Amino acid sequence: MIILTGGAGFIGSCFLWKLNNEGIKDILVVDHLDESEKWKNLIGKQYYDYIQKSDFFNAVVNRQVPKPQAVVHLGACASTTSNDANYYIKNNYEYSKILALWAFELGVPFIYASSAATYGNGEYGYDDDISKIKSLAPLNIYGFTKHMFDLWLLNNNYLDKAVGIKFFNVFGPNEYHKGDMRSVICKNYDNVCSKGLIKLFKSYNKNYKDGGQLRDFVYVKDVAEAMYFLFKNPSKTGIFNIGTGKARTWNDIAKSMFAAIGKHEDIKYMETPDYLKSKYQYFTQAKIDNLKNAGFNKSFMELEDSVKDYCSYLKNKSYL
Repeated sequence: MIILTGGAGFIGSCFLWKLNNEGIKDILVVDHLDESEKWKNLIGKQYYDYIQKSDFFNAVVNRQVPKPQAVVHLGACASTTSNDANYYIKNNYEYSKILALWAFELGVPFIYASSAATYGNGEYGYDDDISKIKSLAPLNIYGFTKHMFDLWLLNNNYLDKAVGIKFFNVFGPNEYHKGDMRSVICKNYDNVCSKGLIKLFKSYNKNYKDGGQLRDFVYVKDVAEAMYFLFKNPSKTGIFNIGTGKARTWNDIAKSMFAAIGKHEDIKYMETPDYLKSKYQYFTQAKIDNLKNAGFNKSFMELEDSVKDYCSYLKNKSYL
């Protein structure tokens, strides 16, 4: 039995899809189904049971959960705009510690979601070498609580028992429920189709043109492949970036969408909200040497190809 927290979420449900494709169905899905349509991510998936997050953690604390083969912990508060620090601490830090200690007690693999948000503005680079963790300075409370958990594992010498994954800018099917946290592709698909227009944030950094801000955009299907590799190789522990290792601009994203949909390019630039300006990252690019050195040798899809593939799902709002 595999425990998959956050299994109804964006990346979690896509990893569930990958496990199913590999013939793995003995999965306990843990999540918090709210008023969104996140539940639709589970339609067609195969798993032996589902349990709400609060009930699951109570069962873990009381040692009422059977020993699993592995724990894949993707559940978290992933919003980057909320200011409720107590909620972030409880969900991203305290719950993670409880689950990690239980997995270590049982001696089973523990894979968890860290985040590229831990790198802050990138002044110390985007290197997943554990010797550089302590120097990082996240820009928001989400990244900070993820960083806290990385540090807790490091300070207690637990990282050789765990696999931390730092996801970069992941996009793809099954993100429909995420509201403002959806990718630019998902948010703008209907507008590009109907009006042939996309709006991107202006740049307030002289080193970057409007729409020229750079991100490491990675397709969720590639993410699921990399995660499955780490899952199948439990001896590979530590922290791993999952990105393409190749930064692209927001303009590249927009142009890829226009090409995939067959529309003439029309890109407008809008003001960035004040609450985001001080937290805005102008450049991210994953250093993926650790992942490659661990033995993962599959190539990531080119941005244009992955955007085209995603648009085929957005056309009918279909799911993995």
